[in-house]
Order: sequence, then C-alpha cells, then structure tokens
Amino acid sequence: MKHAAAPSTPFFPRFLSVLLLAFAAIAAHADDYADVNTLLRQGKAPEALAKADAYIAGKPRDPQMRFLRGVILTEQGKQPEAIAAFTQLTQDFPELPEPYNNLAVLYAGQSQFEKARAALEMAIKLNPSYATAHENLGDVYARLAGQSYGRAQQLEAGNTTVAPKLALVRQLFGAPGSTSLPTPPVEARKSVRR
Repeated sequence: MKHAAAPSTPFFPRFLSVLLLAFAAIAAHADDYADVNTLLRQGKAPEALAKADAYIAGKPRDPQMRFLRGVILTEQGKQPEAIAAFTQLTQDFPELPEPYNNLAVLYAGQSQFEKARAALEMAIKLNPSYATAHENLGDVYARLAGQSYGRAQQLEAGNTTVAPKLALVRQLFGAPGSTSLPTPPVEARKSVRR
C-alpha cells in the first residue's frame, strides 16, 4: 500500500493562500454586482445589461446576476423578456421568492391580476415573512375587488352599495372618478437571497 506523498508546501501557508483566493473571488463577484447596479442607477441600462450578460455567459447558474438582468429588462420596458427571465429563475431556483414577486409586478402591470396573485402566493409560501410580497398581494386583491365592483356596477347600475366601494378602491390607488384602475404600486425587489 502506498501513502500519498506529503505536499512540499506547509499546510497553513497553502491553506491561507487558498482562503485568500476564495475571498478575492467573492470580492470580484461583489464588484460585478455593484458595477451592474451602479450602471443601472446611473441610467445606463444598456451598459448594465451588457455587463450582466457577459457575467452570466461565464456563470450561467448565478441567480443574483440573472435576477439583476431581469430587473434591468424591466427597467428598459422589455416586459416579455423580463417575464421570461424571472420565469426561468423560478424554474431553476424554485426556492427563491423574489423572482415570483417580480413576476407578479410585471403581471399586475399588464392587468393580469390572477397571474400576479398566484405568483405572490407562491412567494409568500416560500417566505411567509416576505413583507413586500404581502403588501403587493394586498394591492392585487384590491385591484381584483375593484374589477368585481366595476362588473357588479355594470350588471346592476341601480345597486347603491357598489358605487361607494368602487370609489374607495379608486381612492386607494389615487384615481378618483376614473373608470379604469391604474397599475398597482407594487415594488420589485432588487436582490435575491443566495
């Protein structure tokens, strides 16, 4: 039986150099995330997207940068691409609630409140203390209530109990007297837990 040859480098210096390399890699990732966020905050979404895409090309399984990419696409008004990005994240990382929340934001912006509700319920199932998702779900329920009150008013114009409820929902979202409800003020999270 052969024994493994003893390494020529003492353990502690070798361990320390491996540890330093690991910290350098973590710092490099943090710099990449910070750079993308900075570009986005500066209104340089195309540059932020290019940097995110370049990063993802080398690390396609990184959920944080993929999430940031979805946020960038949302900021650029590329809703179909953003929906695809967040949907793929929910498939690849079903344990993360944030992509579900952002899907809900996009669905609500398209008045697809049932899809938004389902996405938010999944986010809350994954993280019951996710306050943003709870707030967004409340907004979606209020939108659904507004739709139901509006439909009830159309079906029975003489029903005097519906108009005050519809007015309250419209007031809640700052649209007094409007016949359609504006997009809910739902908030997209900018980070993902890893």
